[in-house]
Amino acid sequence: MKYPTLATVETASHEALARWHRFLPSPGSDAVGLGNQAWFAYMTQESRVLRRIEERLAECGGMTPELSKWIGLDP
Repeated sequence: MKYPTLATVETASHEALARWHRFLPSPGSDAVGLGNQAWFAYMTQESRVLRRIEERLAECGGMTPELSKWIGLDP
């Protein structure tokens, strides 16, 4: 699963935010092996996006038990 853009996060549904929160890989993990500068750039940008996903998810009511069950444990 690829990280969305910040613009996409701003218009995403509660369900999409919850899916990203649960299934996105750790920031920078897709750039392991590309060198320190590339990894740091990926990690910085993806951390920013993940932080905004978490903020928006909280604004929408968070990860409710119903939503958690709906999205499941497999991407």
